[in-house]
Amino acid sequence: MKRAAFDLYEPEKPRCGLVLSSPHSGREYPAEFIAQSPLSARALRSSEDAFVDLLFQDAPGLGVPLLTARAPRAYVDLNRGADELDPALIEGVKRTGLNPRLSSGLGVIPRVVAGGRVIHPGRISRAEADERLSRHWHPWHKKLSEVMAAQRSRFGQVLLLDCHSMPHDAVSHLRSCDGEPPEIVLGDRHGAACAPQVMSKIEGAFRTAGFRTSRNIPFAGAWITQTWGRPQAGCHAIQVEIDRSLYMDEASLTPRPEFDRIRARLAMAVGTVVQILRQGDAPPGAGRGISLLLGKAPEQRKDG
Repeated sequence: MKRAAFDLYEPEKPRCGLVLSSPHSGREYPAEFIAQSPLSARALRSSEDAFVDLLFQDAPGLGVPLLTARAPRAYVDLNRGADELDPALIEGVKRTGLNPRLSSGLGVIPRVVAGGRVIHPGRISRAEADERLSRHWHPWHKKLSEVMAAQRSRFGQVLLLDCHSMPHDAVSHLRSCDGEPPEIVLGDRHGAACAPQVMSKIEGAFRTAGFRTSRNIPFAGAWITQTWGRPQAGCHAIQVEIDRSLYMDEASLTPRPEFDRIRARLAMAVGTVVQILRQGDAPPGAGRGISLLLGKAPEQRKDG
């Protein structure tokens, strides 16, 4: 019997129109996949957002659904479109236009892991690629769509926090407002995926929890944020990138002693977001859509 492609952790009762997802923390590596790769098991994990699902495991207790992946990113990348097939890796795929992600080997079936290290000894068949999508990509995104629709129906609007981790080297050269590297990067596609009033509130929640933050640099949000971020349609999306060095040893891929403390601070941030969305305290000048997002269910509904 095939295992599910995801784990959905649901609250007893959703408290607001918030959804958390973790598409890159999957760590169920098929034995045959590891065996055929020239890379070690640890090298294959270098692209994994290790333990991000565990960092946010308190979300259901705060009234927020959390959807996590089981398949690893090196096997199938859920933060890419199902049509982003790499002709350099997959037999029978034709080259169509310029796609920087495909050119760098980071399609929906990745050709490389971090550092440009090649995953497969050669090309794979189109049938194998389609099978990975059928078993993992499509079920995960179908479930995300169902959860998002349910939250939007209940609360009028919905906010997706798509949770990831980033190497410390990706931000070590940057400076946040206090002159130190940011610990969390929030991406909203430079304002296209989330209303600015909402982004400011969410950034404030992470800062209140003690995190240094920045926006959109170097990560502005990828396929999931781009796809779900439709503020005018009542759907807001923010990609959350956490510096891995805060909670894990990046070389050994093991949690640091500070792991539980970082987890508690992230729970504090999520809890603050929940309270913000329930307050219905829209900032001056915000339209009715933002008021709905900040906690006011549609007038015709009585179950929010």
